[in-house]
Amino acid sequence: MENKKVIARIEKLQQMRKKIVSMSPENALNTILDLPQPSALIHSFSEEDFYFLIHDIGLEDSHPLLSLASARQWEYIVDLEVWQKDRIELKSVTRWFDLLFKVDPNRFIKWFLDQKTEFMEFYLFKNIEVKIRKHDQDPSEFGNEFFTYDDMFYVRFLDDTFELETEETESDETIKKDRDAFLSQFFKTLAAFDHITYQKVLLEACSVIPAETEEEAYRLRNVRLAEKGFLPYEEAIGIYRPLKPENFEKQDTKFITADPDRKLFFPVPFYHSGMLDQENLFTAALKKIKTDDVIEQIQTEFAGLCNLIISADRKNIREKQELKTIVKKVSGYLNIGLERLSPDNRAPDAGHCALLIRNHPLSNIFKVGYGIALELKWRAEKWQEKSWFEKQGLLLSFWGEQWLGVLGGLLIKKPLFFDNYTTGVLYREFISMKDIRATENVLSEIILFDDLFSLMAINPEPVIDRFLTYKNFILTLWARDYLGLSGKIEPLHLDEFKRLFDDFWAGKKKPYKIKLPMKESFLSWLSELTGFTNYDISRKLGHVLENLFGEIENEYGEVSSKDFDPRYINLFLVKRKITKLKN
Repeated sequence: MENKKVIARIEKLQQMRKKIVSMSPENALNTILDLPQPSALIHSFSEEDFYFLIHDIGLEDSHPLLSLASARQWEYIVDLEVWQKDRIELKSVTRWFDLLFKVDPNRFIKWFLDQKTEFMEFYLFKNIEVKIRKHDQDPSEFGNEFFTYDDMFYVRFLDDTFELETEETESDETIKKDRDAFLSQFFKTLAAFDHITYQKVLLEACSVIPAETEEEAYRLRNVRLAEKGFLPYEEAIGIYRPLKPENFEKQDTKFITADPDRKLFFPVPFYHSGMLDQENLFTAALKKIKTDDVIEQIQTEFAGLCNLIISADRKNIREKQELKTIVKKVSGYLNIGLERLSPDNRAPDAGHCALLIRNHPLSNIFKVGYGIALELKWRAEKWQEKSWFEKQGLLLSFWGEQWLGVLGGLLIKKPLFFDNYTTGVLYREFISMKDIRATENVLSEIILFDDLFSLMAINPEPVIDRFLTYKNFILTLWARDYLGLSGKIEPLHLDEFKRLFDDFWAGKKKPYKIKLPMKESFLSWLSELTGFTNYDISRKLGHVLENLFGEIENEYGEVSSKDFDPRYINLFLVKRKITKLKN
């Protein structure tokens, strides 16, 4: 009976948290502070959600929330904010300790004495010099930089503490002033709280072994963050190790309990799952799961997977929009993995996918999805090593803007989809098998064209006044053959191009359309040069060649030959007039 009341209370707090994370920052803050017992709600937030909440509201405006936060929430913030890889960043420690001290000085003193003594003593070791006055020693011997609260322990702030740190968000002078102000108030408050403890802390700060203390602090921090999915980079990077679909079922399954009492111990992070606004197989599968306890455990697992990706990508995520990018990435590869794991010859089914995410770790599904993108990358790299264009020393720009974009996304360390601003960005993560297939099709077309060029036995000559692309390369070669010129890749004269232009069109009415015999002439020339039949070329590259001729029609179908200017002819290589400078 007692448990039921507690669970009912926790569920009520949970509903309030869901509501708050969806509010604007100002409304969220006001709603929390207007509650009769805001601390209960604050403590019910998972550490991850509270971290994003205060950054969403703004640190200056979040002082009331920080003063109400639990010790574990404080510790989580410090764990995320004050480390640069495996080193303690003293500037960040100064900023955050100063902030936490300001929101509640007495609580900060108790917190550091209970949980952060060694960490604080390491910080003091790096920032102060302590001297103990002998009973007959003149204090003036220490100099004016030293101060004391008891005429026994004299303290001086060090000047060179921050010189070795690389962060440049603020000047050393500014951070030193903040450090001096914080430590002055800290020592004053600590001495008033317990003078014996104050002296003990100063003594211990003098005897810190910094390397050992920092290493142990890093170890403990990693243990705490690992519970949230933040593994050290060396371990987190394993999330990108591909998993073949045929090996998926051989992996360990996961156990999900339908125990309502788990609500007593595990607050569910809502920020991550609350940003799942994409309509895909993963989100559809989540909707198929009706048991609250199960869906909450999957939400927690999803948040942990997002945190693992953050660690693997070495990113510092503080803002909701930054988190949304990670959520979209994880959701996208989960969607690809679920699509790939769906039974062959059947449309992906949300019910089947719901079973997959309930019975198998999300990390394994992610690895399947990411592995498909990696296979494309490896295929592109393997082709590039032996490709004709690489042997010719050509740049990636040879493949034109669109294909260059696709190749560029595949040949970087972590493959990306070339979006070309369709959704507002140049590159983004793969989010569906549709993205995979589109990229795969383009890569196959590039490889086919490269194979064709390798069979032509023609060495492309450097073009001085413009970019050489596969389009103007192949079209110029064909044009020269059609006009009875040499087979070298040399620019056409303008009058030669006009002759070709006049033969292109079916009829004399604009917009002009290329007549069929010209297309057949191109196909026959390509067949003769490469050894492929017309049928094979049409089957493999028909739509690409049609697009190429369509581009010619779009570029020149409204233009009269008398208006041609070689500077604006890009699909063919045409000699440009050389303008002589007057003396």
